[in-house]
Amino acid sequence: MRRKVLLIVGLVLLLQALWVPATLAAPPAPRYAPDWGSGGFWYTVQWGDSLSSIGWRYGVNPWTICSANGLYNCNYIYAGQRLWIPGGGGSGAGCVAYHTVMWGQTLSGIAGWYGVSSWRIAQANGIYNMNHIRAGQVLCIPGWW
Repeated sequence: MRRKVLLIVGLVLLLQALWVPATLAAPPAPRYAPDWGSGGFWYTVQWGDSLSSIGWRYGVNPWTICSANGLYNCNYIYAGQRLWIPGGGGSGAGCVAYHTVMWGQTLSGIAGWYGVSSWRIAQANGIYNMNHIRAGQVLCIPGWW
């Protein structure tokens, strides 16, 4: 019985020794390399930044930034980290339509009607709380991504 226990413990330790180096391997390569020709720039993350705030500032979807930099966890960035902001620098296309909000409408409903993300409409109109729009408010409907 004691011999079986020692054999099992030894086997477990051997498997752990084989498994640990695999977890210490190099991180995965970025999903795709930055496309230098499409316009874009390097941004150094500041304290308090998030992918959403950076995307909001430069008119780029946060998921696009995450994917362009091959981030394993899109919720974790740190001050001093350099990120490639693809195609950023502006707020995108101008307004392709204007919409007057009616009672009971939501930003996501309006976005679905025009085929644009609600995040994009909020950005184009300086809306910081996407749950707070008012009846009678005129919204700029921006061009598509």
